[in-house]
Amino acid sequence: MEMVPSEENQFVPKEIQNAADEPRVLCIIQDITSAKTVNERLTLNLPVSTSLCKLHQDVALKAGYVIGTFELAWGHTPDTPPLDHSSEMSLSDAGFEPGGKKNFLQLGDKEGEQPQIASESAAADSSGLDDSSQERLIGPQPRDGAAGGCSSDYSSPSYSYSSILSKSDTGYVGLVNQAMTCYLNSLLQTLFMTPEFRNALYNWEFEELEEDPVTSIPYQLQRLFVLLQTSKKRAIETTDVTRSFGWDSSEAWQQHDVQELCRVMFDALEQKWKQTEQADLINQLYQGKLKDYVRCLECGYESWRTDTYLDIPLVIRPFGASQAYGSVEEALQAFIQPETLDGPNQYFCERCKKKCDARKGLRFLHFPYLLTLQLKRFDFDYTTMHRIKLNDCMTFPEELDMSPFMDVEDEKSPQTESCTDSGAENEGSCHSDQMSNDFSTDDCVDEGICLDSTGSAERVLKPKSGLTFELFSVMVHSGSAAGGHYYACIRSFSDGQWYSFNDQHVSKITQDDIRKTYGGSSGSRGYYSSAFASSTNAYMLIYRLKDPSRNSKYFSADDFPEHITTLVQKEKETEEQEKRQREIERNTCKIKLFCMHPVKMMMESKLEVHKDKTLREATDMAYKMMDLDAAVPLDCCRLVKYDEFHEYLERSYEGEEDTPMGLLLGGVKSSYMFDLLLETRRSEQVFQPYKPGEVMVKVHVVDLTSENIAAPVSVRAYLNQSITEFKQLIAQATGLCAETMRVVLERCYNDLRLLYVPNKTLKAEGFFRSNKVFVESSESADHQVAFTESLLWKLLDRHGNTIRLFVLLPEQSPGTMANKSLNHKTGGDSDASCEGAKDDRKSVEAILEESTEKLKNLSLQQQQQQQQGSSTSDSQKSSEASDFEHIESPTQDANTSSSVCVAVDNRELENRIQAAGGASGGASSDPENHFAGEERSDSEVNNDRSTSSVDSDILSSSHSSDTLCNAESGPIQLANGLDSHSITSSRRSKAHEGKKETWDTAEEDSGTDSEYDDNGKSKAEAQYLYFRAEPCAQEDSSWDAQKCLVVHVDKRITLAAFKQNLEPFVGVASTQFKVFRVYANNQEFESVRLNETLSSFSDDNKITIRLGRALKKGEYRVKVYQLLVNEPEPCKFLVDTVFAKGMTVRQSKEDLLPQLTEQCKLHLSIDRVRLRKKTWKNPGTVFLDYHVYEEDISISSNWEVFLEVLQEPEKMKSMSQLAVLSRRWSPSTMKLGPFQEVILESSSVEELKEKLSELSSIPLENLEFAKGRGTFPCDISVLEIHQDLDWNPKVSALNVWPLYICDDGAVVFFRSSTEEPMELSDDERNELMKKESSRLLKTGHRVSYSPRKEKALKIYLDGGPAKDPGQD
Repeated sequence: MEMVPSEENQFVPKEIQNAADEPRVLCIIQDITSAKTVNERLTLNLPVSTSLCKLHQDVALKAGYVIGTFELAWGHTPDTPPLDHSSEMSLSDAGFEPGGKKNFLQLGDKEGEQPQIASESAAADSSGLDDSSQERLIGPQPRDGAAGGCSSDYSSPSYSYSSILSKSDTGYVGLVNQAMTCYLNSLLQTLFMTPEFRNALYNWEFEELEEDPVTSIPYQLQRLFVLLQTSKKRAIETTDVTRSFGWDSSEAWQQHDVQELCRVMFDALEQKWKQTEQADLINQLYQGKLKDYVRCLECGYESWRTDTYLDIPLVIRPFGASQAYGSVEEALQAFIQPETLDGPNQYFCERCKKKCDARKGLRFLHFPYLLTLQLKRFDFDYTTMHRIKLNDCMTFPEELDMSPFMDVEDEKSPQTESCTDSGAENEGSCHSDQMSNDFSTDDCVDEGICLDSTGSAERVLKPKSGLTFELFSVMVHSGSAAGGHYYACIRSFSDGQWYSFNDQHVSKITQDDIRKTYGGSSGSRGYYSSAFASSTNAYMLIYRLKDPSRNSKYFSADDFPEHITTLVQKEKETEEQEKRQREIERNTCKIKLFCMHPVKMMMESKLEVHKDKTLREATDMAYKMMDLDAAVPLDCCRLVKYDEFHEYLERSYEGEEDTPMGLLLGGVKSSYMFDLLLETRRSEQVFQPYKPGEVMVKVHVVDLTSENIAAPVSVRAYLNQSITEFKQLIAQATGLCAETMRVVLERCYNDLRLLYVPNKTLKAEGFFRSNKVFVESSESADHQVAFTESLLWKLLDRHGNTIRLFVLLPEQSPGTMANKSLNHKTGGDSDASCEGAKDDRKSVEAILEESTEKLKNLSLQQQQQQQQGSSTSDSQKSSEASDFEHIESPTQDANTSSSVCVAVDNRELENRIQAAGGASGGASSDPENHFAGEERSDSEVNNDRSTSSVDSDILSSSHSSDTLCNAESGPIQLANGLDSHSITSSRRSKAHEGKKETWDTAEEDSGTDSEYDDNGKSKAEAQYLYFRAEPCAQEDSSWDAQKCLVVHVDKRITLAAFKQNLEPFVGVASTQFKVFRVYANNQEFESVRLNETLSSFSDDNKITIRLGRALKKGEYRVKVYQLLVNEPEPCKFLVDTVFAKGMTVRQSKEDLLPQLTEQCKLHLSIDRVRLRKKTWKNPGTVFLDYHVYEEDISISSNWEVFLEVLQEPEKMKSMSQLAVLSRRWSPSTMKLGPFQEVILESSSVEELKEKLSELSSIPLENLEFAKGRGTFPCDISVLEIHQDLDWNPKVSALNVWPLYICDDGAVVFFRSSTEEPMELSDDERNELMKKESSRLLKTGHRVSYSPRKEKALKIYLDGGPAKDPGQD
């Protein structure tokens, strides 16, 4: 069926004969509200005219939900807002695709609440805990997005939920996992489900005047518990609680131990609850007492002390045992089982006054009301030296009788001696061997809060018959010792039902599911049984004492204290406000807005408007946002549909001022494929209507007479228009004659296409949304010339390739004298020359004010002389170039008489400049000598800068450096990435080879191309490219206008030609100044590749000119650094110098030494210095005096070299020798000696050991050596070096594995095998570790001996951690 656009640009049916003819939309809906429906799909096939409201009704009917209690959203774009269930918009208008295409939707919760079942009444109240008897399975659940960030290593195939009940079924609210906070969620849900803790927390009242609510831990816990009990959401956030802990967002990505968190949180609560009714709450609920005793077996004397504990750690498998304990009771019995101290472990009895056999053990004196058992599943394997998790089976009863483990002996007897009660000092720690046998032995890290509280009072022991505890919480860990996931299985005391609290998912489970958390497998309890066991098992068990007199019930809403009732009301209002705000956000259109401000030019903002706001109201909002009050009246503004990328005005909205924005924009979306433009007009103008389907064309009128290209005029056309019709349209807009009009389309950069076929459509010619054309209408002869040979093409070609550059002239530019000579030579009037001699600016203007015609005629004469004898085609091209040379700037008018095209023969300029220099006594007549006023390069000014001053790869983006000009063999293709060093890579194997291979060839004259060809002719004369210079206005540049030029230049010009064109302004020959490109950070790099173009430059780039001799053909600028092997900074910049092709190393040293004396005050002997290869900061091949650059040593424009000062005359005389850096390691003092060089005649290991033995006086048979790791200086910690290096490798040659010492500069450590390492105490080791860490960090080397510790779990009572500047 044919579809046509309506006036509102919406597709509507042309004719529908009957309903059967109407296209249909296939909708596939996924219900993601619960796990049992997530794999189901609902399918609907509806007519395209069906409204969104009817769609929601059909979905509700098919899914069995109440309409309005769920949301539908696009399945593949989850960020988009849900569909409006009350909208009458048709499916086609809403973006649904008909014709059998699948439209995927997701059915989700609304406001975090489950959809209501149609057959049920209103959802149950969140505080109700109605349960069903249906059995559920337990297991870890996948979590959404970052919430599941704990670990992927916890899934267990034997654990799965048969169903996840909605909150209305369970009555409980989940907690959102911030990233890896599952351990926190498990503990919080356990505390919430503990009636005594929850009620006590509710009874505490927050005093806002005394404390900030944001940092109050009890208050934020109170708020969280209130939300868990009263919220209608499925899950709530814990960010406010963690913020009160003083944690930042990084803590969400740190997984900690749940038992560690429990103790630290209890400590923090005790601190916060001081001097309140809850001050002793933690001790009253969770603290127990035990006796730590030693009894003499000879006299019966017993020494003991009492300790307090908050939890009892139970060993899963005893150290060294092959079997694990099978049950909690068995582990408890082992916990109190005494050990006999005999033999060397005998105990000194105070009564016997001698060492006697004794019995040492623990006895429980008091059990807490809430008994916490920690199953120590994490251990350390001393075989593999890794932490492991023990997954052995350990059963635990639902009811636990603790009476067998109570102390049956008298508290004190005549034969016992009581020690001081140390419970306060050892809170939560039992100080037994079993309890201290933890894999975490880092005593340096203070985990938690240091408390100095007083001990609690003695409590009356309960009768042993009343020591029955009932299990109500099992905290489960699924995963390995490296990481995993926590969740909690908790029994409600209100109905006895077990629930699984797995982050945001809450579901019912059974007792069978609890038994599945025992761990282990069905096999025997062997040593390796845990390797094949399930990784999901119980980690912490919490029991409550069965005592009807103390057992509490949860507070109901009627039992809430007044301040909790107020808090509940406050949280409900906050939740309602958030709901309203989300509703507003859901109905707000957010779209990018542009405006061409009359004063501020193009402005950009974001328009946020409610979907029900009209276009008129949205225009008013945009008008105020863009601050147009003082510039344009409101009635001169309108909003139009706009494509910013193509600068295309898609359509206007005439007559739709009262239409809602939601309808105009196609609904509320997360992003739009278009933008809005606030268009403005003058009061006398009328807005042009923009219709869909039109294309925008920017028309530039070209005047061949004045060579001017006018500003664009916007014209709208249709793609199906012919070229003839398009010309008529342009004629109406510009007033040009359509009959003689030439239209040129610029399809892309430098792609000009003449539109000459009259009947061809714009679409066929390649027009798109936004287009750019140049038009010219004149009766000149240029019409008869081929387009690519025409003046129009040349003018457009120049226009497309011309860039504007800011050129800063040198401070001591002798331009005035040069200008005098130049003016005299070219017949310039004396007034101009005299005025040009006044100051720098006038010296520039003197050149700019010279007669343009005289310079052009001079250039023409020179070119004609040089082109005599050339072929006819060459002459024709030269003539065209000469014609083009007369083209002036497109923006030139009668007042720009200062503009000038400069293209003067370089030799003629040199003669004039030398004459001027000779007359003034200024510059030397020898162009090869350095200028008297030469400026230092950027690297000389900043000696500490190690970056190259040579712009090697940035100058041209055309990769022209891959093909380099070789005068002898023509172009040579180089493979990118080859290391160009003929000696370095294979110098040992090619010791006496004179010929260099092709792959070892360096870039021929890379960056040092001559400005003249082999015949002595200027390369710049081959083709003239546009160049125009003028003084810089102060507002155009941040530089001093008196020393700055604005240069308009064709970016296809070579650097050599560019420099020649600058000669009159600099005042010296191009060989006597250097060009530096200035980047955004004001860093300067020298541009030296004279044969490359300015194609990498763009408009308004900056260039600095510095005086100094430029490089000649075959010369390279080289940075020289001093190598100081025994200094903290072994690489020190000295000077910039020049090396030339064919120069020997000794000749370069002879040239370098006077420069070092003058600039660095270094007085060196030529026989006591060497040059060697530099790779970053690594010393390499030693260059011998007879080596020749480019023959033996590959050299490039971006080259650096080491200069090394020797203590004695050079010993390296042959390429077969090897220079190795050695360093002695002394284990007895834990120190490394200085670097000492060893010169080897061969690659023999035996020779190396002999040389080291002579150097150190270590007997040859006791000498051991090892190659350093990494690059120079191969730093390594003194705590690692003795055992981590590969000492005394079993090889006979140095150039084989594992040594691979084939070049100079390798680092070798050596030691004596008879020297024993120093014995270090823990304090000494820690102190040395800190010193080594500091030393290695300063040198930039990685510290590998101290692996990064897990971040300690801390709760900060002052709202945040103290800033430690030295902390990593």
